[in-house]
Amino acid sequence: MKECITVSITGAAGQIGYALLFRIASGAIFGPDQPVHLRLIEIDAAMNALEGTVMELDDCAFPLLAGVTPTSDLDEGFKGANWSLLVGSVPRKAGMERKDLLGINGKIFTGQGEAIARNAADDIRVLVVGNPCNTNCLIAMRNADGVPRDRFFAMTRLDENRAKGQLAAKAGVHTNSVSNMCIWGNHSATQYPDFVHAQIEGSPVPEVITDREWLEGEFIRSVQQRGAAIIEARGASSAASAANAAIETVCTLAKATPEGDWNSVAICSEGQYGIDEGLIASMPVRSDGAGNWSVVEGVEVDEFSRGKIDESVQELREEREAVRDLIPS
Repeated sequence: MKECITVSITGAAGQIGYALLFRIASGAIFGPDQPVHLRLIEIDAAMNALEGTVMELDDCAFPLLAGVTPTSDLDEGFKGANWSLLVGSVPRKAGMERKDLLGINGKIFTGQGEAIARNAADDIRVLVVGNPCNTNCLIAMRNADGVPRDRFFAMTRLDENRAKGQLAAKAGVHTNSVSNMCIWGNHSATQYPDFVHAQIEGSPVPEVITDREWLEGEFIRSVQQRGAAIIEARGASSAASAANAAIETVCTLAKATPEGDWNSVAICSEGQYGIDEGLIASMPVRSDGAGNWSVVEGVEVDEFSRGKIDESVQELREEREAVRDLIPS
């Protein structure tokens, strides 16, 4: 057995957190020989619910679960963390503007970034799931003084999975047949699911699905609006699928990417593909399996794709300006 690692999870009593915890404890992320200590973070009002979740974890008797620390204290919650999954955030409610949501959640991620810098392990990696995840990640990163920027990620894997599902259904194949799908930009209604470079059974999507009008229209809209469609259908936002995407994001960052493929994750831009340096934007990423990742270079961006990417990047700029007072200079 390997040396135990510590995983901190915010919003641990929420729906996504609940869907995550048991899979982490069972070894679904870090492997069948990796013990984990879970530090579960919640607000005071949710501590009773979290206590019940801890009881359930105890009752599972997971061999890999070395310990559980439930807490509402950020310093305690991020103590020694090797991975932090920032799931908890205030959901958008009726009549709430996106800028209102940014302001409310921004303050939450300010404190979390500071606590991570004070308490986490030297090899900390942070995945932000709570929405608006790109800008929440930006705020946490900029407030985590001393933590390298390449340790922060925002989740667009759920959008990638949704896009693969839509393409597979249209082509009449299994989702495993779809590769090289990239989500560009923001995890929002402006995101761009890049069908131009995606492949189905090794062939470019536009050669397999020749309905260009569908690809440029209904396909993109269906991916952009999938979250809203799920809320309308089930009366609540995505939970199990979001938790699954968080698990897959960590796995793909930790394991080697299959030859020739890539995955989507929002990272701190260094100016690649004309995206402003410092923005947290989704791009195609590969991992070497040794804890190192890199943005895929040389992807040719056509005029249609350029317009879609620029639209999403502009939204990220606007979000950054809306929370400027929460970002240290």
